[in-house]
Amino acid sequence: MRYALYFAPAADDPLNRTAAEWLGRDAFTRTEFPKAADGGLSSDELHALTADPRRYGFHATLKAPFHLADGRSEVDLLDAMKAFTAKTSAFDIPSVVVGQLGHFFALVPENLHPPLQAFAASVVETFESFRAPLSETDIARRKPDSLPPRQRENLVTWGYPYVFDDFRFHMTLTGPVPEAQAPAMAAILSRRFADFIRRPLRIDALVLCVEPERGAPFFVHSWLPLKAAQQNG
Repeated sequence: MRYALYFAPAADDPLNRTAAEWLGRDAFTRTEFPKAADGGLSSDELHALTADPRRYGFHATLKAPFHLADGRSEVDLLDAMKAFTAKTSAFDIPSVVVGQLGHFFALVPENLHPPLQAFAASVVETFESFRAPLSETDIARRKPDSLPPRQRENLVTWGYPYVFDDFRFHMTLTGPVPEAQAPAMAAILSRRFADFIRRPLRIDALVLCVEPERGAPFFVHSWLPLKAAQQNG
């Protein structure tokens, strides 16, 4: 079993419902949704292009999937999460847009937002003691030879290349999209997520997701709200 610490909107949030229907699966309820043709792409094409994020559920990675360290339990992890969320205030990303990260599409901040970077860094550091070191196989999966030196060091030290200065918040909406299909995909996503684009996104929870066995779909184990006393950190 692997665990991951994510941000995700609440189960009944309109963004989660829209994203779950788009991806074809809700990680809270484990409900699956059929894909329909859209924007010139067939249902089969859309099903294939959303396969990767569908397995993980709609989320933004804060602490990448990990096995628990020796001597640590799920109860310990949840207790630490409750302590963290009790003292960490919710805040807004001022504006999110549909963007491209290489060949992937995702909801991303319109501009770099320092409070978001600080929040993500605090999650990485606070919960590091719960993470078992990566196996050589897990490190190899990340193709470390293709990473720049700092990201290789991050992978070994923190279990994920994209932390601290290399962290970029993203809520993945597709797997890799071939260049020929990218314009159609951009148009589809801009339309499907129009209600959320160039509007604030409230970061109001820390979410524990679980992968029961390697390759299985992740599901939401616990959605823990952040402290709401302070607004817009």
